[in-house]
Amino acid sequence: MRRKKSRVGTIEVHAAESVAYLNRALVRLQDIWEEIGIPEEQRLQRTNDVHKHIKGLLDLMIAEEEELKKRLVKSIESCRKELNSLCTDLQLPPFEEDGCTMLQMEKNSRTRLEVMKEHKKQRMEELKGLIVKDRELCDIMCTTPFCIDQESIPSLKQLEAYHAYLDDLTKEKEHRHDEFVSIKKDIIVCMDDLEQNPETSFEMDVMCEDEEAFCLSNDNIAALKLLLSQLQERKAENERRCSAFRTKIQELWERLQIPQEEKEALSEHMVKSKKKNIEAVRNLTLFSLLISDFRQCSSVLFHKAPPTLP
Repeated sequence: MRRKKSRVGTIEVHAAESVAYLNRALVRLQDIWEEIGIPEEQRLQRTNDVHKHIKGLLDLMIAEEEELKKRLVKSIESCRKELNSLCTDLQLPPFEEDGCTMLQMEKNSRTRLEVMKEHKKQRMEELKGLIVKDRELCDIMCTTPFCIDQESIPSLKQLEAYHAYLDDLTKEKEHRHDEFVSIKKDIIVCMDDLEQNPETSFEMDVMCEDEEAFCLSNDNIAALKLLLSQLQERKAENERRCSAFRTKIQELWERLQIPQEEKEALSEHMVKSKKKNIEAVRNLTLFSLLISDFRQCSSVLFHKAPPTLP
């Protein structure tokens, strides 16, 4: 209140000084006109012209200041309208400011509007980055994208939830990738033991060198486990067959009293269970049976043979 009174007092002082100056100027003009000898009628006309000039100048200044005021009001209203819209979109409390002059209010509104526009830009750029990452993970894992309006400005809670979702999805992707790599190694070992090449398109995708290109969907992981299970079953069956042949061979070798040197020469086939090993132990079993049968027949014939004549 004291400041306002001081301001009013200053204006009154300026007004009084202006009136005093105008009076002195008119008196001086009257003296000049009188010295020149300008008639009274012309002096009155010139006094009226001075009044018109001063009034016109003041009216022009008032009109310009009124126009400035209108521009300020229009700018404030425009900024406030855009600010309210941005606050709604950004889910922030409305911008309010009281106790300021129009100039300060207009400046503050424009400054605040620029800040809000920057917030909007940052959120939309952050959302765009999250969407790109989400699509990459969806392509790799065949998952459904995060449910969010891609055209509207996201709230801070929505962005936080999106980040948390992608963090969890990234961890799941890493887990599935590790699982895929581990299963792939076991599949490679089984196929090598079975001397089997990839046949189906799925098996070819699994054996592809580019591990990052494999789709880590739940269905593919399940199919991987099934493929490994089938290969392991076939490998186990081969091992059971080899084991049966080896047991029989060991029995025949004991019966035939095969030397240790000959056994060691066939040691690879008595350990491994690849196709060539299965074929070798099968043939070896048949061969050993033939030798055993031959020896038995020879022994029978020898014992049944008639005595030699003197």
